[in-house]
Amino acid sequence: MIRILKIGFRVAAIFGCVTFIYLVVTFVQVWMASRRDDARPSDAIVVLGAAQYDGRPSSVLAARLDHAHTLYEEGIAPVIVVTGGRRTGDRFTEATAGATYLHQLGVPDSAILRETTGRSSWESLSASARILKQRNLTNVVLVSDPYHSARIKAIAGEVGLHAVTSPTRTSPIKGAAAWRRLGTETIRVAAGRIFGYRLLDRRRHVGRLVPGLAILERPYRRSPGVGHHHSGVV
Repeated sequence: MIRILKIGFRVAAIFGCVTFIYLVVTFVQVWMASRRDDARPSDAIVVLGAAQYDGRPSSVLAARLDHAHTLYEEGIAPVIVVTGGRRTGDRFTEATAGATYLHQLGVPDSAILRETTGRSSWESLSASARILKQRNLTNVVLVSDPYHSARIKAIAGEVGLHAVTSPTRTSPIKGAAAWRRLGTETIRVAAGRIFGYRLLDRRRHVGRLVPGLAILERPYRRSPGVGHHHSGVV
């Protein structure tokens, strides 16, 4: 019995050590991806959704849209895909709020495609892939917050897009909040590589597949305002 306990302890210790190393390596990769801007001439720019308040983009979404507009003006791509659906009670989708904002910046409607159904990163990128593939467009630049880069690039590959990332540098998510997001993304990327991002999206919470990790699944919230507070990065 004692021998069995010793073997069990050693196996548990080895498993814990391997898991720790895996998470550390993944964290470094997520952090490095957050600091990298690989924007290059592509077919389209895809902006990941974030909160909107009755048609007005939150500061998080506005920062992403501003960066996408800059890339568009630089000639990186002739099309911008805005993504994100709406929650119960909302009058506008995140995509609609994003399109209106880009219009105000001078982007013509002919240069904007709308993905209006996604309620998570996987859903938005999967739907965007379908829209783009119908137009024979597969090379994209993904725009979101820095901490988000590693996961959305991996998801894009899973849904058949050839993607690079170009994160905004003006996001209001900074300091401790940004580091906490890096931690959350580390768990999601680590789990996504094992289980697949599609499966994780169906489960919606990493903690259901990896017990004890659900505490990292709290969405970023801004101060109360009109409209929902969905982060658009789940």
